[in-house]
Amino acid sequence: MYLYIKQKFFSWRDKYKIYDENENLYFDVESESMITMPKFHLTDLSGQELFYIRRRFAFFGAQYEVYQGEHLCATISQRVRWFSAHLDVASDYGDFEIEGDFMGMDYMISCNGVCIGTVHKKWMSWSDCYELKISEEKNAAFFSALVIAIDNCLHDGSNG
Repeated sequence: MYLYIKQKFFSWRDKYKIYDENENLYFDVESESMITMPKFHLTDLSGQELFYIRRRFAFFGAQYEVYQGEHLCATISQRVRWFSAHLDVASDYGDFEIEGDFMGMDYMISCNGVCIGTVHKKWMSWSDCYELKISEEKNAAFFSALVIAIDNCLHDGSNG
């Protein structure tokens, strides 16, 4: 399954639209406010919240949490590396590693050393735009939330 995550360029708040491969709107994401520790809400098309993503304070690297309702279902921790991006995910869906290349454009999502998905950041666009490839549609919302965390961990310019 392919999903396309596009950040809205002109907005007071961070907003993302998530589309399927047929350009049908799949999910919406909106931040509560543009503060140093933002909270993002991922909703379905009826406006029901599926997950929210929240940044945690950390001295080195960025840390994010993903909640389903009030239940903490994932923690995302950035490992500080010189020439690549690396995130560790501990979640109810399994433990994952997300490794990116030097330019921060391509990421591999793996579980126990097996690739289960990829993320590609598009070049030359007005705002951040990602292509997410995953094998199972049932976890599409969760992996979309991970991409929002990746974008904010590695590309928001304030990742500590």
